[in-house]
Amino acid sequence: MLRVIFLSGLLVVTRGAIQPSVTIPDTAAGYAQQVVDVFQTAYGAYLQYAKGHDDLAPVSKSFVDGRNGWQATVWDALDTMQLMGLDTLYDQALGLITNVNFTRSLTSDAAYRNHSVFESNIRYLGGALSTFELTGKTNTHLIDQVTVLTDRMAYAFDAGPVPFNEVDFSTDPPTAQFGTSNIAQVGTLTLEFSRLSVYTGNDTYRQLAENAVKAVMGQPTPLPGFPAQGIDPPTGTPDGDYVSWGGGSDSYLEYLLKYARITNNADPTFLNAWKQAVDTSIQYLLTQSSVGNWTYLTDFTGGAPFYISSHLACFHGGNWLLGGKLLNNDTIFNIGLKLVDACTNTYHSTPTGFGPEFFTFINVNGASSLTPSSDDLAFYDEHGFWIFPGETDYFLRPEVLESNFYAWRMTGDVKYFNNAVAALDSVTTYLKANAGYAGLNDVTNPSAGMIDDMESFFSAETLKYLYLTFSPFDKISLDEYVFNTEAHPYEAPVWTH
Repeated sequence: MLRVIFLSGLLVVTRGAIQPSVTIPDTAAGYAQQVVDVFQTAYGAYLQYAKGHDDLAPVSKSFVDGRNGWQATVWDALDTMQLMGLDTLYDQALGLITNVNFTRSLTSDAAYRNHSVFESNIRYLGGALSTFELTGKTNTHLIDQVTVLTDRMAYAFDAGPVPFNEVDFSTDPPTAQFGTSNIAQVGTLTLEFSRLSVYTGNDTYRQLAENAVKAVMGQPTPLPGFPAQGIDPPTGTPDGDYVSWGGGSDSYLEYLLKYARITNNADPTFLNAWKQAVDTSIQYLLTQSSVGNWTYLTDFTGGAPFYISSHLACFHGGNWLLGGKLLNNDTIFNIGLKLVDACTNTYHSTPTGFGPEFFTFINVNGASSLTPSSDDLAFYDEHGFWIFPGETDYFLRPEVLESNFYAWRMTGDVKYFNNAVAALDSVTTYLKANAGYAGLNDVTNPSAGMIDDMESFFSAETLKYLYLTFSPFDKISLDEYVFNTEAHPYEAPVWTH
């Protein structure tokens, strides 16, 4: 049993298992194979129509180069292939990326010519590190390749400890682009940079990432211990007062906990910061809907709640479950389960079985941030939320299935298994496109058209979390691995603090 002790204001956590022992349903293997089939169809379409580029355009049977043209889909899918046992595809994939030139953006589209430190970190660096570990740490060429990339990403830190997110790779040395950033872009480097330091012997990467997070922690906050979403890299000061668990803040909060997990809480600063953000969220952001009593975390700005949530924010259920387990905190864990159920409800409430990009609600005291139309109110009265205007899309995102995976692995409650079965059925029924799979313009209307970009995270995250939900519990056990925000698993030590 995990025990929590406070010594000199520091959080100390003793050893305990994250996953219970569970016998999975007999049907699991069949569903796992269905996910493999979906992956092979998706990746096969990518090879046919988009090989050498970042993403498949599944409607037009073409390609999209949104990640500098370095074949993001291949890098992001490497560890998925490994986990699924697709050795032939994996060997072919290594051949496709062996000569990728990470010193220049390869896209001709001016909108994507600059380099995103955040996206390259979680996809390219993250995918390479995970694959390196899963294949016995023998393919040092992968490490060499992404070290070249990371050395150029490091120019984002030229102005100080808070990095810019946009870097111009067309110059030597690369040039950091001026402008505001957000805490997710700043704080989602620690897992990858620290792990690269281990495999290169260069501790500079770890120091850069840790110092960036601590610079965010050192700034004044709109709510106790919860940073504003926006940040100005040259000064390191907050930009605005918007507080959220959604996009722009999400993986900063995620990595506070996961960095503590992967380092065995060597520096308690990160775990303590996560716990303070959670405590603040319980006090200021936690609420229930007036219909269905669904549990939500609101956003917060201008000194008041903004009653909105999002698909991106729905990672929070799994994150709170992991933190609740590590801290042996039943309150956090049980709220995490309620957050998972509320996000899953957005899937169960639409004809397609997928939730929208953003949604809103009326809290138990009758407060809301938007006035619902009559149609919105009718939908709300049935489902306990309604779709934020203009945000009906589903972009193949993983977050709801991610949190559902954590709930299944930590409780063994078959309802979470069944949630994954329903989602897989929706994938095969509604997302099959002219080539591969595509997101939906309107989750309430499957005939409203599809989104012409099969982003690499579909293979890296959405399908991986589905596959692992149907896999034995010892396959990437949460007691042995921690996932980066792109679902790339890294080896994690036994939790002993």
